[in-house]
Amino acid sequence: MSQSVAANTNLNFIARDHHAPNGTLFGFWLYLMSDCLIFAALFATYGVLSQSYAGGPTGAELFDLPLVALNTAFLLFSSITYGFAMLQMQQGKRQGTMIWLAITGLLGAAFLAVELYEFSHLLHVGAGPQRSAYWSAFFTLVGTHGLHVTIGLIWLVTLLVQLKKHGLIPENRRRLFCLSMFWHFLDVIWIGVFTFVYLMGSMA
Repeated sequence: MSQSVAANTNLNFIARDHHAPNGTLFGFWLYLMSDCLIFAALFATYGVLSQSYAGGPTGAELFDLPLVALNTAFLLFSSITYGFAMLQMQQGKRQGTMIWLAITGLLGAAFLAVELYEFSHLLHVGAGPQRSAYWSAFFTLVGTHGLHVTIGLIWLVTLLVQLKKHGLIPENRRRLFCLSMFWHFLDVIWIGVFTFVYLMGSMA
């Protein structure tokens, strides 16, 4: 029995000894790189199909730039508030971290609400994804980004529950770092969408 316990102890020690301290963060970076490839393919597809209107409406005719600019502000400010949450985390202030995370979540939800309103309006005027290759590419690119924001919000709410229950334990700190990378990544992608799809599309 004692030999079995000793063997298990040795195995556990070896497993811990070979576990990379930053393995989770490195793995998450690899995931973000794969996500970059997905969005690169979607941007390329949109670029190829950006003139394929099939006689239908163009983005320049239907885009509401002030509304999109407001939505962009929601997402950019959410990145700033997430930065404040990380500062509070580094100071060991759980309550402050949770407050700034909640504000980030509200801004992210506002972004999604405006995006859903825009999609509803486009569908109402007959510019759905089935209307032309252009609108198919538009809905796929912008919708994929919106799906990522939705996943980020679910993750954020889950983290709030974990913080309330367990506090700023090392595992939660690591999860906050990963979500921070994910959230800022979505910001960068949206800047590309806003510039390439909306601004350039409005000038077409």
